[in-house]
Amino acid sequence: MAYVHPGGGALDYCICRYGKSKLRCRGPRRRLTGPYIAALGGTETYGKFVARPWPQLVEERLGLPVANFSSVNAGVDLFLSDPHIITIADAARATVVQLSGPQNLTNPFYAVHPRRNDRFLRATVAMHTLFREVDFTEFNFTRHMLTVLADRFPERFGQLAACLRATWQERMLALLGRIRGPVVLLWIGSYGPGAVTDPVPLDAAMVTSLAGHGRELLRVDPSMTARMAGTAGMWFGPLEEPAAAEMPGPMVHAEVADAVARSLVGMI
Repeated sequence: MAYVHPGGGALDYCICRYGKSKLRCRGPRRRLTGPYIAALGGTETYGKFVARPWPQLVEERLGLPVANFSSVNAGVDLFLSDPHIITIADAARATVVQLSGPQNLTNPFYAVHPRRNDRFLRATVAMHTLFREVDFTEFNFTRHMLTVLADRFPERFGQLAACLRATWQERMLALLGRIRGPVVLLWIGSYGPGAVTDPVPLDAAMVTSLAGHGRELLRVDPSMTARMAGTAGMWFGPLEEPAAAEMPGPMVHAEVADAVARSLVGMI
């Protein structure tokens, strides 16, 4: 295996920025002077530990530039707070929006970092009231916090989960309302034996209402072969193997790219 860290054989993510946006995107940077496709997403779209993530493979299949506006653990808040990326996506021939779970967004119960949306910042009065036994200074990440709360307080956790789902739907509708062109809503299913399930996962009730009005819902469930491939073909150092096992590998990216390319053909 190779190291992601700088040095010989390291995987170069070609980090770049577009215009005045502060978002550090997965590159290489694409020229946007002609027709192009925009891809908005989180870790799966970024392609951590993968040399050729699905946006690059879609580009190769369609012969049209695909600008990869993604960031590890990005949530809806990241894109809503970046008007420059929204403007670029609005001008694209089509936009693919990878659907991520509702845990990484600011809501009535807690706040997340504006750019690193997986970072838990603070609990609100509502959160302290609902879980008065909990010391929230012990948490740095949303997934860890929600997992602990779900395990310790399953009955009360349902109230928090319902709020997260409602907030997610509201923010998603706000985001999609600012992109006037065709949109593919990409919902990637379970992609490997090491993948970690979100404490508040996406479900059909959350996403089906987003479709229509020029938006196509695309659910991609990777094949058993792709899921069992594990970390084969991924680039990581010895200490990063557990993290790599939680990410989609090259075969998953290839299957996602095939499905996305087929959906986009009729739009472009």
